[in-house]
Parts: sequence; structure tokens; C-alpha cells
Amino acid sequence: MDVVTTTATPTTATPIKLSDSAAVKVKELLAREAPETQLALRVAVQPGGCSGLRYALYFDDQIKDTDQVRDFGGVRLVVDKMSAPYLTGAEIDYVDSLQQSGFTINNPNAQSTCACGDSFH
Repeated sequence: MDVVTTTATPTTATPIKLSDSAAVKVKELLAREAPETQLALRVAVQPGGCSGLRYALYFDDQIKDTDQVRDFGGVRLVVDKMSAPYLTGAEIDYVDSLQQSGFTINNPNAQSTCACGDSFH
């Protein structure tokens, strides 16, 4: 009787996507703010905001074994285990127009959003 042994490997898939324009902007910010570091862009869902949950986007050098990590054009995008279910299918984009400038998150899981667009439920 043969015994088959398998080894679990950490997942590298992330439930969220980073658009090309967002990846370019993140690279630009990293080059300006912290050119000598190995920072990743972390996206998280936290309690707060007028709709109950809010997004947090920030640079992080602490990546845990339970985080989901994926590379988008040289930018590491990190999502923690608790935030991942809220972000499945979402996309981070960067918009620079006369009407709006900044990062946006298009999240198909958001049932409702606040007027300012900073929080969701």
C-alpha cells in the first residue's frame, strides 16, 4: 500500500484586483516615499464609517503567513484573512480627472455605500 504525502502551500491568490493605472500610481508613490524599502500595498476592511465598514489602503512591510499576496506589475498587494471575504471580486483603480483624483474601490459585495464613498455595508 502506497502512502501519499502532500504539503500545504500558502495561497498566493488574492480576492481583489489592482488596475494597471493603480499599479503605476502605487509604484510612483513608493519610488517617491520609500525607494529603499520592500513595502507592499495593504488593503483592509475595518469597522467604522457611516455605513458600518470602511476601506483602509496603506503601505506595509509586515506580511503575515495568513495574508494573501499577489503581484500586479511589480506591486505586491496584500489582503488579510479577515478582510478577504469582503473584497472578493473588488478592484482598486486610480482615477485622475477633472472631477475626481485618487484611488477608488469598485466592490460588488457592497450592499450600500455612504455619500462620501468612504464606507460600505
